[in-house]
Amino acid sequence: MKVNKNSMDANEIREYCLALRGVTESFPFDKETLVFKIGGKMFLLLALEKQPIVFSAKCNPETAMQLREKFSQISGAYHMNKTHWNNVVCDGLKKDFIQNLINDSYLLVYQSLTKKIKFEIENG
Repeated sequence: MKVNKNSMDANEIREYCLALRGVTESFPFDKETLVFKIGGKMFLLLALEKQPIVFSAKCNPETAMQLREKFSQISGAYHMNKTHWNNVVCDGLKKDFIQNLINDSYLLVYQSLTKKIKFEIENG
């Protein structure tokens, strides 16, 4: 199988997520699913054992539908609310596009946090 050098591997996704302000990581479900949170709320789940690389990210419902129609690599996330979560297979997707999906998920969850938690993140 040919690897897309312009895509992202699991370690690059992990490093990118952890570089975002206030992000924590854990394995709350199993040892293969790395979960990233902001303010105690999940914004990305990364399947470490899957090839090609797959993650689930939160998404605006209208945008989620548009992305699913446009990209065969994007579908409703398994075991998640498919209205708000996309499953993303990274193979064939460009690095900047993947980073935008991660940023959108992070911002959606961040915006849902209380003022107190946002203050703690910004000043932590």
